[in-house]
Amino acid sequence: MTARPTAEPGGPGWSGGWLEGVRHCPSPNFGARPEGAHVDLVVVHSISLPPGEYGTGDVERLFTNTLDWDAHPYFQHIRGLEVSAHFVIDRQGVVTQYVDVFKRAWHAGASCWRGKDNCNDHSVGIEMEGLEGEIFEPAQYTSLADLCQHIARVCPIAHVAGHEHIAPGRKQDPGPGFEWPRLAAMLGWQPECFPPPIGEN
Repeated sequence: MTARPTAEPGGPGWSGGWLEGVRHCPSPNFGARPEGAHVDLVVVHSISLPPGEYGTGDVERLFTNTLDWDAHPYFQHIRGLEVSAHFVIDRQGVVTQYVDVFKRAWHAGASCWRGKDNCNDHSVGIEMEGLEGEIFEPAQYTSLADLCQHIARVCPIAHVAGHEHIAPGRKQDPGPGFEWPRLAAMLGWQPECFPPPIGEN
């Protein structure tokens, strides 16, 4: 596969910017992309709420602004936060879409990748249910690789990076437990599509 898969405004398996065959749970936390935005980046994150607890439903409540801030002490640290991602992949590999890929989800924050700031403007955000530094499940990698292929059919994806790469020092996810060589092998995209190994520029 080339470094920049061919994209088209609509593609098999898509209804506008919504992927068919996955669960949809629209988030109100999104906006319009800047005019002429070139959506060429997939950003991989990890998330769990409370941290290290899986399957609680609290990530979905966070993304839909229905989280009970008093339900857990940790939630006081994020009280009032309005965030989203385009997709979440749970520990079983189940994919839920929260934001249309042609819209701007609120997942990256202050960020820069390959000389382009404000990565929310030109990226698709995918959250892997997990904790930074811990391992991810085989089913999650399978779903992530499949999802990246689907996204590349409607967006000119040229790069995949972690939140830790686009916001170094501020974010550490998905962390050292994420196997970048595994994802690269599953996708078969050229090496320049992925972050360089640690220690390389």
